[in-house]
Amino acid sequence: MTSPRVRFAPAPTGFLHVGSARSALFNWLYARNNGGTFVLRVEDTNAEKTTQEFVDAITEPLAWLGLDWDEGPYFQPERLELHMAAVQQLLDKGHAYCCDLSQEEIEAKNDEAGLKGGYHGWSRDRDVEDGPGVVVRFRAPDDGVTVIDDVVRGRVEVAHETIEDFVIRRGDGSPVFLIANAVDDHDMGITHVVRGEDHVSNTALQLQMFAAMGVAAPAFAHEALLVGSEGKLSKRLGSLGVEHFREVGIEPAAVRALLARIGTSLPVEPLVDTAALVATFDFAKFGRAPARFDETELAGLNAKIVHQLDFASVSERLPSGMGAAEWEA
Repeated sequence: MTSPRVRFAPAPTGFLHVGSARSALFNWLYARNNGGTFVLRVEDTNAEKTTQEFVDAITEPLAWLGLDWDEGPYFQPERLELHMAAVQQLLDKGHAYCCDLSQEEIEAKNDEAGLKGGYHGWSRDRDVEDGPGVVVRFRAPDDGVTVIDDVVRGRVEVAHETIEDFVIRRGDGSPVFLIANAVDDHDMGITHVVRGEDHVSNTALQLQMFAAMGVAAPAFAHEALLVGSEGKLSKRLGSLGVEHFREVGIEPAAVRALLARIGTSLPVEPLVDTAALVATFDFAKFGRAPARFDETELAGLNAKIVHQLDFASVSERLPSGMGAAEWEA
């Protein structure tokens, strides 16, 4: 088996969310555990929403957490030619087609046919000329299932009857996340895609595109999502960025130690050195139940980690006049 290549591919549309940081950590740990390569790729297909401030809001917290990347960051606009070539390839092979229907026209056709919302292949058999405002849709299979042999979840089946012909190129001519993501994973030689279970539906679509393009797909591992201490995704947890922990004095080692172990069968331990986290990382230890993120637990873990830190690692953050003897005391 060749050394694995994994990637963390966030969209630069806001701060680094705690759940995204957990996915980045899993990718980093898997790469370091197996002598692999950790790639950072910024999924900025929507160039209008991309700002340097948002890019910094991803890279700086990653660096603070100690998650160094081996390659990147790569930016998707620089790879536009590859994405568009893939769209054209799918069009040429009949795996995709042009659609010029507006959302209002699609809804009118649905109403006329007595069908529920969504897109029901209205342009599949129409000869639509490409041009401004025309989207390209992938021709999804009509029946059967797409099987995901998930490293964490096991066999997952997605029925094709639940998948509509999805857009892979917008009306303005730009590729959407789904096609750009799949093309880049193949071109960069990504062997394992490690991300949250909310991406399972995307994975089914991308597996179909890999097959249509005639290329091998990477392995997929979908970790369970984070929930708050009350057992659900609270608004606070849903808007919690990694920078918050830095601002309130939490050590990066505490964040790493908690995120690496919650949702697994391994105990949460106050580990300062990443070596132990790397050595014990194993997808077989991952659970299917949501992982509970508790800030109280994080604070307690942080206190234990602070007590392990030597003077050199904290000297610049101590009050004036506090020396090594005082710190050791």
